Amino acid sequence: MSKSVKETKFYDLLGVEPNATESELKKAYRRSALKYHPDKNPGPENEEKFKEIAHAYEVLNDPKTRELYDKGGEEALKEGGGGGSSAMDIFDLVFGMGGRGRRNREKKTRDMIHQLHVRLEEFYNGSVRKLAIQRHIICSDCGGKGGKEGAVRTCVSCDGQGQQLSMQQIAPGFVTRQIVPCRACKGRGEIINEKDKCKTCRGEKVVNDKKILEVHIDKGMKDGDQIPFRGEAAQQPGYETGDVVIVLEEIDHELFKRKETDLYMNMTINLSEALTGFKKTIKMLDDRQIVIQTHPGEVLKHDDVKVVLNEGMPQYRNPFNKGRLIIRFNVRFPPNNFLTRDGMSKLRELLPQDSEEMITSHDDYEEVQLEDIDPEAELHRRKYMMDDHDGPMGGARTVSCQTQ
Repeated sequence: MSKSVKETKFYDLLGVEPNATESELKKAYRRSALKYHPDKNPGPENEEKFKEIAHAYEVLNDPKTRELYDKGGEEALKEGGGGGSSAMDIFDLVFGMGGRGRRNREKKTRDMIHQLHVRLEEFYNGSVRKLAIQRHIICSDCGGKGGKEGAVRTCVSCDGQGQQLSMQQIAPGFVTRQIVPCRACKGRGEIINEKDKCKTCRGEKVVNDKKILEVHIDKGMKDGDQIPFRGEAAQQPGYETGDVVIVLEEIDHELFKRKETDLYMNMTINLSEALTGFKKTIKMLDDRQIVIQTHPGEVLKHDDVKVVLNEGMPQYRNPFNKGRLIIRFNVRFPPNNFLTRDGMSKLRELLPQDSEEMITSHDDYEEVQLEDIDPEAELHRRKYMMDDHDGPMGGARTVSCQTQ
């Protein structure tokens, strides 16, 4: 028998009797909301109907506002401040936590991202690394049910959603609304009696697991490359298992620096080697020793760059093709006073001379002294000069000089 209420408009919109239960209200709302949803049935009439249905459900779903409506109708709601959430918010709440954008997506557990530090030698030669990960897997004893057959019940309070719309009146005419985890099921959407819980997972449906993954680093892979392991992430009943994604991060090498397939390195040589030539060995990333040398009579200057073809990084998935080895030379000069006067004279005879006219008379020239400069003192001097030329308004400062 229907209970006596002042108005039945909201019940009529949902197509239920005034004594309908919370579960019956939700089922009726779902049926009506899908029928008049603007995405399914566009048009101003359907959109208005959709909003009316949402408002009716919002009022009747809360015991406090439902009692106000039953006693005084819509006039009582206006005085008490009932209703106010958007129609789409209510639709999203009833049809799932993810909202409209997520409902069409496939339910899948979150991917697990792991960063793996890789030496440059491993990118050059290829490598296999073992990585241990911790994850949850579905309990094999209960099959992910959390308890024995029939022990798991859908929470009546939230209808299995794990959350509820909470409305609280903070002042006359002002009501706050927020989505909160269901207290009855603690946000799980299900209830299992303690005595019926699975002894292995204690009703959690999943257990901890350690998985060893073999990560194959192919020749030519680089920093930032990703290696996915499909379906190896944490498991959850009712969800497709996500992936474990390994992100490779290159460790700095003490000699080589990589840019795409090229290898860069600096080599320091002394002045004698720069002028007369040299022969040196370089240990490559695969432990081979290669020999480099200058041509007879070739002079290397400071910051000169040379290249060795086909000695760079292997190309990914085509490892027989390699990039270049690019060498920048740093010429190290000898210290002051490394030669005697006699040695300097002999060296001057061996080295080519400038064509500039030598100074033979002091009549037209004034000798000055070259001094070493202190970089830190020079920095302070420049800062002082800049500050001295900037006035308080950004203009030039007038400096007066006195002479003795």
